[in-house]
Amino acid sequence: MGINPLDMKEAYSLVGTGLDGVKKDFKDLIDSQSGFSDMEKMLRQVLVGGKIVRPTLTLLSGSFYDYDLAVLQPMATSTELMHIATLVHDDAIDSADVRRGHATINSIWGVDMAILVGDFLFARAGELATKTGNLRAVALFSRTLGIIARGEIKQALAAFKLDQTFAQYIERVAAKTAALFTLSTESGSVLSGAPEGSVGILRDYGYNLGIAFQIVDDILDFVGSEKEVGKPVGADLAQGTFTLPAYKLLEMHPDNNPLHKIAAKENMEENIRKVLEMVRSSGIIDDCYRLAEDYRDLACRDLASLPDIPARQALVSLADYVVKRKK
Repeated sequence: MGINPLDMKEAYSLVGTGLDGVKKDFKDLIDSQSGFSDMEKMLRQVLVGGKIVRPTLTLLSGSFYDYDLAVLQPMATSTELMHIATLVHDDAIDSADVRRGHATINSIWGVDMAILVGDFLFARAGELATKTGNLRAVALFSRTLGIIARGEIKQALAAFKLDQTFAQYIERVAAKTAALFTLSTESGSVLSGAPEGSVGILRDYGYNLGIAFQIVDDILDFVGSEKEVGKPVGADLAQGTFTLPAYKLLEMHPDNNPLHKIAAKENMEENIRKVLEMVRSSGIIDDCYRLAEDYRDLACRDLASLPDIPARQALVSLADYVVKRKK
């Protein structure tokens, strides 16, 4: 690619003021509910931790032309709030007890409250998107929300079904994760007044990086620890969500595979343990990492066509971080 990456600390520092603004937006949102103590507690429960990858992408993508925090910061906060809202809803649907090492909303206050808190976060995210005053950015926000909702429905309908193709897996990943990454980079470029060629490069970067990110997430569900990942290992299998490592295991062992018993919901704990052991003792994880690296390379393929500024190096650093992370 001919672009030397920055140290990750340097990469984040390029947009440090904007990221501080995102954190302040979160604090202001929590404080705005001070007269409603239960809501305030719920927001404090979910607006913590996280890797702030999406707002960083929005801010970096908005750095190549007119870097205006008055519009970029609300959008950066909006993308992260949308992400958190999807996690709150996911946890409620999956009856998950832990996320990012913290108890989930549904495990404390119940599923109904979790759904409503997610709705509240979506609403606030949309409100922030409108603060950009840019109809294209608002349309991107709305379209992304629709893509995510449609993807979640398709994932739910596919639960415990093994007859899915690689193309369907990528389609699911595109709706689940890549859509938000694309929103982050495309909206940042649009709000900076980037020419359409640059918007397209950054849109493609976000899409391919999102695929790589989710593949690594799926790997970590098999090889990470609960402390590292922030949720129980094998959680996807327990929910009947079969990801890339599972499909590769099925290709390797089409018969007499514990995945068939998981699909039939038989002896779940024992068969999940067997699947984890089989995947870990094979070359599947290395294969999955190679695919994630291929998508990372696709993401960075055209970055050299963007203005030669430190933000370009930062995007390369972020792409490397995505495929090498352990949580």
